[in-house]
Amino acid sequence: MTTHEDTNIEKRIFNIQGKSMMIDRDIAELFQVPTKRINEIVKRNSNRFPDYYFFRLSNEEKNQLVANCDRFESLKHSSVNPVAFTEYGVAMIATLVNSEIAAQISIGIIDAFIRMKSKERNSEIILNNINHLFHQSNIHEEKINWLMKQFENPHTHQQGIFFNDQVFDAYVFSSEIISSAKKSIVLIDNYIDETTLLQLSKRNPKVSCTIYTEKITPQLKLDLEKHNAQYPPIQITLLKNVHDRFLILDNHSLYHLGASLKDLGKRWFAFSRMDDLIEDVLKRIP
Repeated sequence: MTTHEDTNIEKRIFNIQGKSMMIDRDIAELFQVPTKRINEIVKRNSNRFPDYYFFRLSNEEKNQLVANCDRFESLKHSSVNPVAFTEYGVAMIATLVNSEIAAQISIGIIDAFIRMKSKERNSEIILNNINHLFHQSNIHEEKINWLMKQFENPHTHQQGIFFNDQVFDAYVFSSEIISSAKKSIVLIDNYIDETTLLQLSKRNPKVSCTIYTEKITPQLKLDLEKHNAQYPPIQITLLKNVHDRFLILDNHSLYHLGASLKDLGKRWFAFSRMDDLIEDVLKRIP
């Protein structure tokens, strides 16, 4: 059988219900017998044709076949839907037709089915590989994005501990947090002095800053006046009944600090992000 004939056979193999199938009238044409002869063979030898050898097309499947293949145009108004056969069904028909041409053509048909299934398997493997690569690419992209965010926002650490020999590290940590704010900073801290104000001066110029503390001493008031005369102003407001220290950035990020801002690194202290509680905190401050 020539390559051209092989190609013609492959064109007659369709994917129907997820299976490689051949239509009864194409089989009949290749075996050089009437289509009704194929259906008669199946009817008379039903014990040789289990359900997985063939099935009759639904109206929707027939209409799709007609739409995709011009040679089936005559089926459009047919009251009887065609029958589709697997390679096993085709092989059984070839033995029952019992002709030389059927014997020769059936070999080419089976070979065509094998090639088609091999292509389907290769396509599936390629598709799976593409999906795997796409999935891996997404994972790598997420990791890269995460790393980039770490460089863009050094304060994104969720929790940690600084020890008493990490005074500079703690200072850098707080400075990075403060400088990352885009719109506003709110500090809740009962122990404020000029070093706190100096640290907060590292914020961006257009970022507002409010400190809530339980006591405003004359010295703190003086320090604030001197600070505000040189740097973007900070507002200090009284707030009672708060024990811990909190730092809020842009009404979006909430840090719980285990030590006052002025004492970071002098002793062990822990910090943690608590963004999910930010609404509860904000509605309790003036």
